[in-house]
Amino acid sequence: MPVLVTREAPDFTADAVFPGGSIDTFALANWKGKYICLLFYPMDFSYVCPSEIIALNQKIEEFHKRDCKIAAISTDTEFTHHAWISTDLKHGGVGEINFPLISDKTKDITRMYGVLYAHAVAMRGLFLIDKEGIVRHELINDLPLGRSVDEALRMLDALRFYEKYGNVCPANWKPGDNGIEPSREGAIDYMANITACTII
Repeated sequence: MPVLVTREAPDFTADAVFPGGSIDTFALANWKGKYICLLFYPMDFSYVCPSEIIALNQKIEEFHKRDCKIAAISTDTEFTHHAWISTDLKHGGVGEINFPLISDKTKDITRMYGVLYAHAVAMRGLFLIDKEGIVRHELINDLPLGRSVDEALRMLDALRFYEKYGNVCPANWKPGDNGIEPSREGAIDYMANITACTII
């Protein structure tokens, strides 16, 4: 399984269901110049997947405020996606979703991103792509383990912080925290400060 971080995100076009229920062609290249959160998930009408899609949808404005687009991909058909968003939550659907659900019927996209499981479905892969089309963060979970939307936002904030200030982000960094000047002296100063805080 290739690691895509620091590499150009594999480009693709595929059928997708867009907000409002229209079915059309999705092209990743059309989002160049935006941050992109690309989410792979195993299957519509399943167990953990609806919770992830709904959780992302609930935070979509937080992504948009950060100039980030979201798209989700599974190996279901676009027609299954359409049925899923047309089904109420209490009947196993996800209802109206405000980002595209992409169909990878051929499994080519899932394979390119290294998340195809048992030649059948996508593992829970999340890829953060910068405005130049480079993958800067990837996370892959086993099928039973749902992801944290807040952590995806934290990583997006960390990337934006690094791009703006040039300082790198230490463990557990969050917006409002200091970064580390990327030098030996900067790392020593940072460690000295957190050690002093711990002692106090």
